[in-house]
Amino acid sequence: MAKLVIMILMKTHTLSWSSLALLAPLLLASCSSDTPDAGDSGSSGDSGSETDAPEGASASEAADPSDRETSEAGGPAPRLAVTHEGGVAVVDGATLEVLEDFPAEGFLRVSPAGDGRHFFLTEGETFRLLDGGTWGEPHGDHNHYYATDPFLSDITVEGDTPGHVVGHDGRGALFFDGSGEIAEFDLTDLDVTGELETESASTDEAHHGVAVPLDDGGRVETLGDSETRSGARVLDGEGEEVARNEDCPGIHGETGGPDGTVAFGCEDGVLIWDGDEFTTIKADEDYARSGNLFAHPDSGVLLGDYNEDPDSEEPMTSVALFDVEGEEMTTVDVGSAYNFRSLARGPEGEALVLAEDGILHVYDADSGETLDEIEVLESWTEPEEWQEPRPAIRVVDDIAYITDPSEQELHMVDLVEGEVVNSAELDIEPNELAVVDGRPVEGVTPEQDDDDHDHEDGSDDHDHDGHDHDEEHDDHDH
Repeated sequence: MAKLVIMILMKTHTLSWSSLALLAPLLLASCSSDTPDAGDSGSSGDSGSETDAPEGASASEAADPSDRETSEAGGPAPRLAVTHEGGVAVVDGATLEVLEDFPAEGFLRVSPAGDGRHFFLTEGETFRLLDGGTWGEPHGDHNHYYATDPFLSDITVEGDTPGHVVGHDGRGALFFDGSGEIAEFDLTDLDVTGELETESASTDEAHHGVAVPLDDGGRVETLGDSETRSGARVLDGEGEEVARNEDCPGIHGETGGPDGTVAFGCEDGVLIWDGDEFTTIKADEDYARSGNLFAHPDSGVLLGDYNEDPDSEEPMTSVALFDVEGEEMTTVDVGSAYNFRSLARGPEGEALVLAEDGILHVYDADSGETLDEIEVLESWTEPEEWQEPRPAIRVVDDIAYITDPSEQELHMVDLVEGEVVNSAELDIEPNELAVVDGRPVEGVTPEQDDDDHDHEDGSDDHDHDGHDHDEEHDDHDH
């Protein structure tokens, strides 16, 4: 382990301080590996329960989740969930080591649950709870961080055609496209050692939609039927409709915007709920679909894809920037094609586009000015079917994780230094990518008193950066 740490540090000598925080869990584990109480949160091959696992099952999958050992980490320990044909792999965000590879059937989708720790795996007609095995607990003016083995549970929520997953204001919502059913739950209830109780609601008609829980017990939900989607409405805690807007054709792509707003993409701009009323930002073209939106807590601008072809036969080559306060939209020509898994936001709110030229294009979200162009992949072409693997990007702080299905690789890009700082070869062809950062989430993780933990040496070397935030919600599209 010590040799592995040294190799990674040599390869990542230009990492920024916040990037180096990703290596803290590995460093702590390597220093404490000789202590009898240091839990092994790394490869499942070292798990004491491996010998009890039935043939074809991983050690974690066969064991009781409560039997997993827990280690205290030196900082946030991101975990990645990577789907592939036949399963979902959980990857350490610092080392890119595959910690577990769980078998699962059919075409798989994966989404963060919203609590900074868990994912939901969409498998057949179910949402299935996956524990990433990383979390943080507030302690006074700082946080303590912990890690354990990932675990794919048998906790499922079943329904007709599971679709979008949203965590918002301490609540989660699972949407079933085939019935319009919505399953809501408290994010604090996510636990693979227990059960998940959900409250059921439904839209007026079934459609490919989404629901966003609100802190008053109400929700924002999309409007539509099996043929068309037209807008959204707001329900209060009693289930009574308090607002409606049907001026968002093809509504799709929910994200939590600045100042508590909720935004949706339309075929002619975006629709925004600010807590009091709906507003729209219209595109200049009659048809200009932004089916996926990406927000950043420090930016008043939303990043969206930009499709000007109603038949979707021509590739997208421009992105949209929506100024929420100014109610204006501008576009940026990327100069290369991209697709719905190509967009993300940087540490300062930069707009990121992973294009088919193999370059990660970095733009200032306010001005649209090019800030950087980082060579990551060889040039590639979007596959014809949306379910087929293609490069994907997800970001934690100033680290971008990028998959390369054709080479079966996973890359780690330092967005501050503008270079690839670590890469890993995979035994799988990566498809969907999701990430949890292990940080406490406001309104979800309970606060702890200072007396709950004692520092024997009087020191405290844990996270004090105050950078705890809610998980962003990236929407699926095709």
